[in-house]
Amino acid sequence: MPDITLEQAQKVLDAALRKSREMGVKMDIAIVDAGANLKAFARMDDAWLGSIDIAIRKAKTARFFDMNTGEIGKLSQPGGPLYHIEHSNGGLITFPGGVPLKNTEGVIIGAIGVSGSAVENDHAVALAGAAALNG
Repeated sequence: MPDITLEQAQKVLDAALRKSREMGVKMDIAIVDAGANLKAFARMDDAWLGSIDIAIRKAKTARFFDMNTGEIGKLSQPGGPLYHIEHSNGGLITFPGGVPLKNTEGVIIGAIGVSGSAVENDHAVALAGAAALNG
């Protein structure tokens, strides 16, 4: 199974940190590998302590289901096909900020999870990190 390398994970992390600084937000940023194991992590100075676990869970959720966490959130609303899925797998995060990471062949090799601001900002930082992987 293809897997993210430490060098690739660092590239994603660095891009996410740059985007966070550009936006003026303090984030916790987690990168997981293809097996959803933590590969790289950064907690910006003064970023919320509670967002550490959220960032890691967002990354794992994105990898477990190979989709953006915000998309899972849409499916997990009351009456939706994945209602209450957030209670599975030891706890998932189903709001924006988790994005799968794909290699140049389009194969998912890990995921990024970002937490520390409004979910729209979390998602923007995660997308910036993901875009750097093959950029």
